Amino acid sequence: MATSSERFYTDLPDFADFDGIIDFGSYASFPDDWTVLVADVRGSTDAIRAGRYKNVNMLGAASITAVLNACKGHDLPFVFGGDGGAVIVPPSLSAPAGAALARLAVAAPDMFGLSLRAAAIPVAVLRAGGSDVLVRKYRLSPGNHLAMFAGDGLERADEILKSPHVGHFALSLADGGVPDLTGLSCRWAPLKATGGIMLTVMVKPLGPTMPARREVLDEVLTQAGRILGDDPAAVAPAKQRTLRFRWPPAGLWREARVTAGRQGVAGRYLSLLAMTLVVAVCDLFSLRIRDFDPPAYRAELRANTDFRKFDGFLRMVLDTTPAQADALGSYLDKQYVAGRLLHGMHRADAALMTCLVFNLERSEHVHFIDGADGGYALAAADFKARAAAREVPAIAS
Repeated sequence: MATSSERFYTDLPDFADFDGIIDFGSYASFPDDWTVLVADVRGSTDAIRAGRYKNVNMLGAASITAVLNACKGHDLPFVFGGDGGAVIVPPSLSAPAGAALARLAVAAPDMFGLSLRAAAIPVAVLRAGGSDVLVRKYRLSPGNHLAMFAGDGLERADEILKSPHVGHFALSLADGGVPDLTGLSCRWAPLKATGGIMLTVMVKPLGPTMPARREVLDEVLTQAGRILGDDPAAVAPAKQRTLRFRWPPAGLWREARVTAGRQGVAGRYLSLLAMTLVVAVCDLFSLRIRDFDPPAYRAELRANTDFRKFDGFLRMVLDTTPAQADALGSYLDKQYVAGRLLHGMHRADAALMTCLVFNLERSEHVHFIDGADGGYALAAADFKARAAAREVPAIAS
């Protein structure tokens, strides 16, 4: 029988109003025996500037996919950061999950042409060092959740991962092998900004206490609502008019490479060509075939994107007008000068969507959103420059 520690995340109540991220009193601390699995693409900023942002995004998403596939049947908290990700796992899953992530790190140079660093850091170690990891369960749609995190534990885990002293926390695997990345895909065309600007934003509220940081975050959300409007769907990158499925999808060969398994890349590519042709026809004519109902799937997809999330940083990818982007940037700049927050921003003309589909029959799928041209990674670079200018220690993963 599973212990209460094992079922900690599964048994958490969920919430449906995104503004609930500021209710820090409702976050729960992870048990000491859980483990933070964290991954980061090495040299991601240089790779993005060389035009390889799609590979960076897919490898970042793959770090989550590999762990979740190794832990099938378990509801686990995770967060996608554009060029990496984190998954927190209970003790019974730490070994298989860590092995899967280690296999991805070994396979990444061949599969993606990029290097991945990965580590497994016990929550108890983070807590002993003065950092905590707290979580709430945000409901996207029935059966689909995103974890929202508070505390600075994930920030500290990212710092350890990137430290030359990561030591025994670094994941390594002698036998190698290819991880299971089933369900990972990038078939949709880039989501073009209908307002003209696809704005990637990350904000870290500052303050000596949790209530002080809550007040800053509350004001940021309120002011953002005034600038952008109170309808989140209006600024969400994935809308009915921005979702375009072209055949063959531009990222299909990349998907075939990372999900080939024993089928081989060429065989996998041909099967994906046939599969996506059926999907394209069904989508074009709104035809239902078996578990695939195009109108229902599009509606679920729009609900199941992570364009807004909180992991100690408020992270958003927003479809805005130039005036809205300027107004939000001006407001954040003023709060930054006042010492109330740190932030980073990046402007593009589109967003990328990387999909993780577990089970269409049960409508279990989630879709990772990042600004095109390396949205989160370049927003993080902007964030770090502002932090350095204020001489405030800060990490932006």
